Amino acid sequence: MEKDYRKKSKFGVVSALSSGALWGLDTTISGLILMMSPYISINETIFLAPVIAAFLHDFSSAIWMTIFSIIKKDFRHTIALLRSRSGKFVAIAALFGGPIGMMGYLIAISNIGPGYTAAISAMYPAAGAFFSYIFLGVKLSKKGWLGLSMSIVSIIILGYSPDTSNVVNFPLGFIAAIVCVVGWSLESVICAYGMKEDVSPKEALTIRQMTSSVVYLLIVLFIIKGGTFTVEALTSKSMIYMVLTALVGTLSYICYYTGIDTIGPVKATGLNITYSIWAMIFSMIILGGQFSLKLVLCSLLIIFGSVLVSKDN
Repeated sequence: MEKDYRKKSKFGVVSALSSGALWGLDTTISGLILMMSPYISINETIFLAPVIAAFLHDFSSAIWMTIFSIIKKDFRHTIALLRSRSGKFVAIAALFGGPIGMMGYLIAISNIGPGYTAAISAMYPAAGAFFSYIFLGVKLSKKGWLGLSMSIVSIIILGYSPDTSNVVNFPLGFIAAIVCVVGWSLESVICAYGMKEDVSPKEALTIRQMTSSVVYLLIVLFIIKGGTFTVEALTSKSMIYMVLTALVGTLSYICYYTGIDTIGPVKATGLNITYSIWAMIFSMIILGGQFSLKLVLCSLLIIFGSVLVSKDN
């Protein structure tokens, strides 16, 4: 059954904007956690710490969503939805948003910092519109293509001449951020399709986090062989911060999925990307990050370009 987004447009706009502010805070605290023990002391592989952090983030979020579902007494119904066609599409979306998108996001944070990561990943609404054009035949107007081009050019500017004062590995972080863009853009499109009929935003998020956690666990145990370090991270003081950060991230996801369900994926992602500005503000306040005029200007261009694409639809 097709949903009428217009009746809840104000609620959807507030939800999408709130998701941006909350995700900006999540981004900054995630950067702080990756600088804590035991993450900062792991040198076996550049991917180990961020991947395990991504797993623990979504695993903690899945626990929060399970608690919320049990309180609302709809946990069994949510599990039953996994067998439905809509639930399977949400699970597929989880693979792009979680193991692909989130791992890329945290790998980028650990290599280029939360500010650059938030700015680059903020082009995912434009990428989502591009994938809609490629796979669904949704055509963009000249205004839409202008916005997409503006975002891409801003990304190139950031990548061509980076400020390396606090950067560990810019090429790796830049590529990881682009992978994040692809994953998140596909997640929004696929998840919107999954929620079109019988899946609510909270049910979709519970399915998403559960699916993501299981795939992460398989990656951690069998691909990167990080079982020992995972146990170490679970028993460290940083896990307290991770659980609290996951709560912030969960609230952001709830607002984001609600926005997707009420005003549609394109507009919701166009409003959600304000997290790049919030991440810079929180980064300067919490992490003592330095002000970068280029980062601010490119972030504004990325956001403006993505909004142009969003309004085109």
